[in-house]
Amino acid sequence: MQGGIYKKVFLTALILIVFRLASHIPAAGINKAALASLFQGNQLLSLLDIFSGGTLANFSILALGLNPYINASIILQLLQFISPRLEELSEEGEYGKEKIDQYTRFLTVPLAAMQSFGVYMLLNRQGIMGNLSPVSLLSLVLTMTAGTMFSVWLGELITEFGVGNGVSFLIFAGIVSRIPLSIGNQGSSLLASANLPKFGVLIAVSLIIIAFVVLLNDAARNVKIYYARKSKRTLKEDSSYLPLKLNQAGVIPIIFAVSLVLVPSMIAQFLSGVNSPQIRLLSAKIISIINPQSPFYNIIYFVLVVAFTYFYTTIVFKPEKVAERLQKNGSFVPGVRPGSQTIKYLNFIVTRITLPGAIFLGLIAVFPSILQSVLQIPNLLVGGTSVLIVVSVVLEMIRSLESQRVTRRYEGFVK
Repeated sequence: MQGGIYKKVFLTALILIVFRLASHIPAAGINKAALASLFQGNQLLSLLDIFSGGTLANFSILALGLNPYINASIILQLLQFISPRLEELSEEGEYGKEKIDQYTRFLTVPLAAMQSFGVYMLLNRQGIMGNLSPVSLLSLVLTMTAGTMFSVWLGELITEFGVGNGVSFLIFAGIVSRIPLSIGNQGSSLLASANLPKFGVLIAVSLIIIAFVVLLNDAARNVKIYYARKSKRTLKEDSSYLPLKLNQAGVIPIIFAVSLVLVPSMIAQFLSGVNSPQIRLLSAKIISIINPQSPFYNIIYFVLVVAFTYFYTTIVFKPEKVAERLQKNGSFVPGVRPGSQTIKYLNFIVTRITLPGAIFLGLIAVFPSILQSVLQIPNLLVGGTSVLIVVSVVLEMIRSLESQRVTRRYEGFVK
């Protein structure tokens, strides 16, 4: 009965081994020491490395990882909000999902090509990679694009034949694979300086962050609903609950916010090599103002995360569709009329519960910078975004394994 689950777990582990082996095949022409120092001082590149599954920091043939695919998925989700055709496809069940996934793959290819060229320009401007001939540059772009599509293919194999969401699992594996190295580097530096209290505070805070993320990840407001159930003689009313999660947007608002808030600093870094003294002075001021350790940066970052949480929640949760589905199933919220009144009621609840979820995401986003400033630690062991991803993936895997176990138990009972 459990053989199918073991097979899925074994296949997932095998695909993960292939992914990690491929992520250590380096691309040519990179100064690894300069690349490591660049990643230590650039939060945007560190975030991109998280979503590449840890392949960007060592600039392997899978350097872009899953970043272009994630960007394409976000773009398609946003287009569903404004395109009636895509919105209709999203409501057509399995067929619509397959078509949207196909469009996402098609969009991933040009995004991967543009992002690989952008990474080359950034590394070239920083002196980490030399000037390439047109043929070599084309070869690099094609290699990185193919590496992205290979990563997407491995993720889809896990989704179809393995355990959980494959793309999320590869990102999760990349984060977890760097934890032993982070523990060794950070712990040894603190212990070498005989700063045991600071090390203890760091461990305690990390555990508290993980506990809060686990607690609030599945936090939901249960809206009581009644539905009619026909029996042989009477029409009875049964009750159930409609769970509305506090954080329906997941980690997407943090991705949006950090990308937007660091765009000026990235542009300033490109302009810092310009010959004009005025432009270099302007770029230096922008870099100093938009510094991850500055209060201005953290305030803007927090506000953007809260705003994007509300924005993305309006995309993923539509009270009109929920109210329509309840009405079709003969269900209703007690004390609320079906139709427009139910829509207003659900919208009112979602708007209220999204506020603590948005504030929680904002605090998770800026808390590492605040803690670094207080403890005077260059790098934190546990980042907020990484914790959100790891906890979400682990809980999703547990739910997936549990549902498959229960399904197989009932299948065996029926047979």
